[in-house]
Amino acid sequence: MENIMLIYCAVKVNGLVCKDPMQVQAEDFFFSGLHLRGNTSNPVGSRVTTVFAAQLPGLNTLGISMVRIDYAPWGQNPPHIHPRATEILTVLEGTLQVGFVTSNPDNRFITKVLKKGDVFVFPVGLVHFQHNVGNGYAVAIAALSSQNPGAITIANAVFGANPPIPGDILAKAFQVDKSVVEQLQSKF
Repeated sequence: MENIMLIYCAVKVNGLVCKDPMQVQAEDFFFSGLHLRGNTSNPVGSRVTTVFAAQLPGLNTLGISMVRIDYAPWGQNPPHIHPRATEILTVLEGTLQVGFVTSNPDNRFITKVLKKGDVFVFPVGLVHFQHNVGNGYAVAIAALSSQNPGAITIANAVFGANPPIPGDILAKAFQVDKSVVEQLQSKF
């Protein structure tokens, strides 16, 4: 019971309400649904099913979580970061090109094509992606080193900010015409 008391404390942790240790039940440590294929009929062709502390309360304070990622043919989990977690991904079905970019000043692009059973690690805070390079569906499972890893999808954050980041700032940063930025912002 002592370990459960660490998980369920008397204060909010990660913004989630903790339970009285005497009220903890098996359901607090159980999640069902990773056997279901996610709906990939969206512009990027992927669906991430999360199992974070919000979905599985027993994870709170344990420093781990996981996701299932489904990919339509040629779908992708677009470039994103996890500000609070390293990710280790295992391909269950299909073929994925994966990659990440190291930090400044080198900005090295590290990439690999993975097949069923292959594993790849994305270090904490680095921009990374997965892309289904096959004609069939692909599925991966990933573990993350935080119960609340966060996710910042680069395009959504940059071009979909609310209120918008001024176009002249983005035009200069990306070294493109302001009309290109405005066109991108209209899509997000």
